Amino acid sequence: MALRHAVLAALLDGELSGYQLAKSFDLGVANFWHARPQQLYAELSRLEKDGLITGREVVQESRPNKRLFHVTEDGRAELARFAATSAKPSLIRDDLFVKVQAADHVDAEPLIAQLTERAAFARAKADLFTKLLCDMRGDRTEEDFLRHGDRIGPYLTCRRGLAFEEGNRDWCLHTIAVLRARQQA
Repeated sequence: MALRHAVLAALLDGELSGYQLAKSFDLGVANFWHARPQQLYAELSRLEKDGLITGREVVQESRPNKRLFHVTEDGRAELARFAATSAKPSLIRDDLFVKVQAADHVDAEPLIAQLTERAAFARAKADLFTKLLCDMRGDRTEEDFLRHGDRIGPYLTCRRGLAFEEGNRDWCLHTIAVLRARQQA
């Protein structure tokens, strides 16, 4: 997947400025695709040049003008083409896993501290995803929302982000418990 497809998908919900797109990435898209704001602005320019999005200038009083972008029919066709291609399996590449791999040969305390920090980060992200899911479905049950909601794609990717962070948290806590038990033995 290229950043362009993630940006196109993020713009499906309506017009966004570059700033709003960056915020959207922070809150939702970042659970499966990370990009820095400068990368997003550069991609918006490329997408507009390629005719996959179009932008319009919005004049604002007491603020700088801004550009709002939306997906064109060519952009929707590109997303449809992308969605029809085979997805490559994702791979894990994580420094912390390398450190745990070496756990039998390094001091466990710094490793436990890093695992504790990662578990706290994962817990905070899981809490954020839980709130986002509640906001997306409103007063509906999850079953009703998934059956009758307008846009379930963002909801489903947020559910995956939640499961990912819960898995990270649980793995970290389990690994800490194993390391602590081995220290006491």
